[in-house]
Amino acid sequence: MELYRGELETAFGPMHVTVDADGILVETWLPGRARRKESTPNPTRAAATGLDRARKQLDEYFSRKRRTFDLRFEPHGTPFELQIWKRLCDIPYGRTLSYGAIADELGLVNGARAVGRANGANPIPIVIPCHRVIGSNGELVGFGGGLPLKRALLELEEAIVVQPRLF
Repeated sequence: MELYRGELETAFGPMHVTVDADGILVETWLPGRARRKESTPNPTRAAATGLDRARKQLDEYFSRKRRTFDLRFEPHGTPFELQIWKRLCDIPYGRTLSYGAIADELGLVNGARAVGRANGANPIPIVIPCHRVIGSNGELVGFGGGLPLKRALLELEEAIVVQPRLF
């Protein structure tokens, strides 16, 4: 598969986006976690358009001008992961949901960890808002970009952020 990569400067550092030849977003790498991979040279017109749209919409998100994304995206994962990522896309801007609540919604007995693993495997963070998933006790837990970035993203969205326990 031919993949085309681009970079976006954010207040949190550079972020990388990857689209396929049809311009469909397949991957984002969070600031501080971006892995530089080779990009296919000479992007197709569709790929160039897809990269531009992804960068523009992410820039608007980071500038508080965008709350939802209007991008074609196609994450690659297991059927279970795809089910979880689809549910994440339904969590509104500025809101959070716990891993356990998602597991309960899907009828997964003791499934919070499985939801957490799928959440952690999300190849398109921010567009698929895995940062909006928190611990059942309201604390910030588990995020590939690190908890300071998770807190910053939730603060950007003016979500209610629970302070860490002091004891």
